[in-house]
Amino acid sequence: MQLTYPACFYPDDEQKGAYAVVVPDLPGCVSGGNTLAEAIIMGTDAASGWVLDELEDGKSAPEATPIDRIIPDPGGFVSMLVLDMDAYTEKYGEKAVRKNLTIPAWLNTFAEKNHINFSQVLQDSLTAIYQQKQKA
Repeated sequence: MQLTYPACFYPDDEQKGAYAVVVPDLPGCVSGGNTLAEAIIMGTDAASGWVLDELEDGKSAPEATPIDRIIPDPGGFVSMLVLDMDAYTEKYGEKAVRKNLTIPAWLNTFAEKNHINFSQVLQDSLTAIYQQKQKA
């Protein structure tokens, strides 16, 4: 799912080249960066996280206000942020996904006798492999 939201960008008076980013359609969604490019990236990340939280709570993403209806405070300007929610969710989503698996019967018997949580073992193992690959 691709979403777009208008964002207000404000130059930082104290740090040359830095910008604050406010996404009016997402209450409390504020970010910034040391450069305009970084502010766009950080604003997109903050907005994606905000929307993901809503989606994981079973809510829908808020409607975006048309860009021509967003009026920034003096000194600011408006630009669009593009959110790739599928990629963001794949990377940062916490929602559990059900998976079926096949194991030998003897291993199933052992695990059940020892009260081993199959889901937890699989999650722990995959997390360890993921962390190992991130270090490489």
